[in-house]
Amino acid sequence: MNKPLTRAEVPLQDTWNLTDLFATHEAWSAELQSLPAAAESVTRHRGRLGEGAAVLMACLDEREALFIRLQRALIYANLCQASDGTDPVAQAAYAQAGTVHAQVGAALAFVEPEILALPLGTLQRYLAELPALQAHQVELDDMLARQPHTLGSEAEQAIAALGQVLEGPFNVYLRAKSGDLQVAAFQDDAGRTHPNSFNLFESTWEGHPDATLRRGAWAAFTTGLRSMRHTFAATLGTEVANQVALARLRRYPDTESALLHEQKVPHALYHRVLRDLQSGISAPMRRYARLRQRVLGLDRLLYCDLKTPLASQNAQQLSFDEARTLIIDSLAPLGPEYQTMLQAAFDGRWIDRATNVGKSSGAFCASPYGVHPFILISWTGSMRNVFTLAHELGHAGHLLLAGRHQRFMNTRTSLPFIEAPSTLHEVLLARHILDRSTDAAVRREVIELVLGTYHHNFVTHLLEAELQHHLFAQAEAGRALTADWLDATQREILVRFWGDALTLDDGAAMTWMRQPHYYIGLYPYTYSVGLVTATALAARGAGQGLEAWLGVLGAGGTATPLELAARVGVDLSSAAPFEAAVAWVDGLVAELEAGLGGAQP
Repeated sequence: MNKPLTRAEVPLQDTWNLTDLFATHEAWSAELQSLPAAAESVTRHRGRLGEGAAVLMACLDEREALFIRLQRALIYANLCQASDGTDPVAQAAYAQAGTVHAQVGAALAFVEPEILALPLGTLQRYLAELPALQAHQVELDDMLARQPHTLGSEAEQAIAALGQVLEGPFNVYLRAKSGDLQVAAFQDDAGRTHPNSFNLFESTWEGHPDATLRRGAWAAFTTGLRSMRHTFAATLGTEVANQVALARLRRYPDTESALLHEQKVPHALYHRVLRDLQSGISAPMRRYARLRQRVLGLDRLLYCDLKTPLASQNAQQLSFDEARTLIIDSLAPLGPEYQTMLQAAFDGRWIDRATNVGKSSGAFCASPYGVHPFILISWTGSMRNVFTLAHELGHAGHLLLAGRHQRFMNTRTSLPFIEAPSTLHEVLLARHILDRSTDAAVRREVIELVLGTYHHNFVTHLLEAELQHHLFAQAEAGRALTADWLDATQREILVRFWGDALTLDDGAAMTWMRQPHYYIGLYPYTYSVGLVTATALAARGAGQGLEAWLGVLGAGGTATPLELAARVGVDLSSAAPFEAAVAWVDGLVAELEAGLGGAQP
């Protein structure tokens, strides 16, 4: 059995270069410890924001500078934790960062309530008297939009002081998932033992072509999940209770209204995704599932069989350097500035591709303002890996451009737009390969991968959103979120979507334990919105709208998600782009069916 590497054993070039954030761990610690005292540069303005425009601008400028420092310190701690969640030093750093985050947040919580308490017309007068204050226009407009839901200064400071406590459920979930959750090794039919873990299952075994290995790994994986189901139910239940309580304190009609207000999107968009898109995408995905079962020769299709390649004997394996070339070439339509950014990502060790004990599963991109993005992925060399890396580079390009063109407080785009740049990368990568290959096996693999992206965003995350909708309704009605209820509700959602195309075992019912998105607000449904936008843009043909697209990326958070999409001609307020996306998926499934001998009777 190949023993998984420890973090100290992986090659340096496979890891990200955290010295770009802080030269040493000691330098980071010193910076973190200095932040509470540095908050005095902002708190000295407490009670004085009515004295004039210059005082308000100084306060906002100094608060922004402090937020930049705080963000860098927090990201460093998060990256250490993600590198190896079993490392006591990383665990301590993560906890220390959370404490300081709460302290600084509490100290600065006076700013918004004090601004909103200014007499009517004061902000408008300030802006007229000091035009430079318009640099904070977006931030001030957002505050005014939240005014009906903002509490008094003391209450806001109390909530901010509880920041680490409110983040507790997520932190416990991450710690348990990467550290305490034990997934046993398993044996194949020949008696050989294979290592397994949360990360190994999702990166290696879930898509393995050998059904015996895949299902053996699945059985061991779900046994590990089962041992933590009550713990994870408690953490998730507490997180949902936090969200419900905060929405009520801020006088929103319900939790979803509170979270949608923060995202600057109408209820209509959210409900279109949950209802119309979910209903429309179910039929082609059921056909795809039945095709999968037939081609793979399976007696039944289990949840763990949904990501198995249909043509495993022809699946490509690529080195990291080959992936680099393929990705950079495929994104050439985005222009030379973008190409330079991509080269820097590979040359500058922005990417952590190691596979080691304690490393966070999945993939993500963290983008500290004024530095550069950091991408986490566990490299296996599959074409799926290439698409995932391209996806995260999309986040990197987006936030890097936003950082170059906007001040810090204006960089963060609302969640329903966040996934558009990343999924556009995937679509451009697929088009690049398909336009240059006549090899039937290669084309089939790429079509499968594209369908995998749509499955990920239009099924996996969309069904997460459906469960989240039920979570809030259950909690708002005062009912408990127990492990049994979560299993049963997850099963009902899967049955309703897949019908008889999928055989649902107990492991499928525990899918709610696998994703951290439930702890990040109303996040899951936004994946679908992003992919709808990317699909509509890519459908125009190479080169069309890409110049405007880079301008949209550089706009950061200065416009709403619907406004950003509209700038490249995508109307998310209508059903048209959603229907077009479903039709595109239906066509991909039909092409795959035709290439594999027709649909199942």
